Amino acid sequence: MTDQSSATHVSAPVLPRLAGLGWALVGVVAFSFTLPFTRVAVEGMSPLFIGSGRAVIAAALAATALAATRQRLPTAAQWARLVIVAAGVVVGFPVLTSFALTTTPASHAAVVIGLLPAATAVVAVLRAKERPRRSFWLFAILGATAAIVFAALQNGGMGGLGAADLLLFLAVVACAIGYAEGGLLARELGAWQTVSWALVLAAPLMIGATFFAIVQQPPRADPVEWAAFAYLGVVSMFLGFFAWYRGLAIGPMAQVSQVQLVQPVLSILWAAILLHEGIGWPTVIGGFAVIGCAALAVRTRSRPG
Repeated sequence: MTDQSSATHVSAPVLPRLAGLGWALVGVVAFSFTLPFTRVAVEGMSPLFIGSGRAVIAAALAATALAATRQRLPTAAQWARLVIVAAGVVVGFPVLTSFALTTTPASHAAVVIGLLPAATAVVAVLRAKERPRRSFWLFAILGATAAIVFAALQNGGMGGLGAADLLLFLAVVACAIGYAEGGLLARELGAWQTVSWALVLAAPLMIGATFFAIVQQPPRADPVEWAAFAYLGVVSMFLGFFAWYRGLAIGPMAQVSQVQLVQPVLSILWAAILLHEGIGWPTVIGGFAVIGCAALAVRTRSRPG
């Protein structure tokens, strides 16, 4: 580890828990605008262009930051783990949610994405080979069931689970894996370094996808849609991860990840304010059910015993 790296050393004093929670909250607020702004951007751009183009913007910023601070290259083992982070948070989540939001409201998507804290906790448990209480698995399963029931009922009944919902569920799985692995890796590489290397690693693929998207369907966006796209590239894809991975690296990861429970609530609020989406009782009830189960799962997992 070089002097330039901001990684958290094992031998360093443990920072106050509030610091980890504070950094995580900053990241969550930044991420909470992602779904509404993606919904704005898809009105004038193809979902593939949004999902890949935002990663290209972020990768350019990441490469500049890494070069300016002269960061040492990750080891071979760390590159392998960065592939997992990139696949989840750079490629999987942005592309899948962009396609999903072409046909579903941002508030609906926010409820399904509310599963993410519990999913991240599940992956962290499996990754760390922990043995949590049975109640942890019970609440995680109940949360997933609540999200599936909500999505199905919103589409006209239990047989109406749409393609957009399947994309959102896949996005949750991909992002949870990327979050958990990235949080662990941030303790070795540093918070912003982890997401930056992941962005650089995925850059060739995302550049190719962006050019393909432009040829297939050239963007025809207005200034507001371009502004939303710029936010996705600069904040959602880059700066937000500085704070989020910093919070996870300070930890403890189980407790810090609970802050993410605020994200779907904020996303639903922004969808109502910015997009004028109607927030009916089904959305409110479904949101509370999913978020409540996720909160219980994360809290149960974090307790000893």
